[in-house]
Amino acid sequence: MTTPGTTPRPPRHQVDPRAVRYWFTSALITLVVVVVAAVVPALLWEAARPWFLGIGAVVVLLVLPRVVVAPWLRYRTHRWEATETAVYSRTGWWGRQWRIAPLSRVQTVEATRNPLHQAFGLAAVSVTTASAQGAIVIQGLDAAVADELVAALTTATEHTRGDAT
Repeated sequence: MTTPGTTPRPPRHQVDPRAVRYWFTSALITLVVVVVAAVVPALLWEAARPWFLGIGAVVVLLVLPRVVVAPWLRYRTHRWEATETAVYSRTGWWGRQWRIAPLSRVQTVEATRNPLHQAFGLAAVSVTTASAQGAIVIQGLDAAVADELVAALTTATEHTRGDAT
């Protein structure tokens, strides 16, 4: 419970601006897969063509906001910060999720770079605790910043008292 004047502030750091293009491209790939999944069977199976094209059109309309709007909203809302005591993240373009992991509870820290991350020079950092909510994942970091963050968190957790449970 928070008392007046103690509302949590947003984490200080924004993700890398290239994350917008990464999220856009990722969503566009999803949209292309959906279109191909609807069009190819429609071309091959004439009797079911209206069904495939109709379902494909509905799915495209549902996925389109993820392509057109979500990358820019995610960039505006995604924040992260690592202090000497905790890792903070705020995510969500539809709903907001705040996650805080005290360093005394951190079990693993890792940077991930899938092929699309690599194409944009980005990475994601995952901070795992014993929480049932899962890891804190900070998407859209510059690859060098991600490496520095992993090194800093690794060093900080080594020097933090606690049992990581």
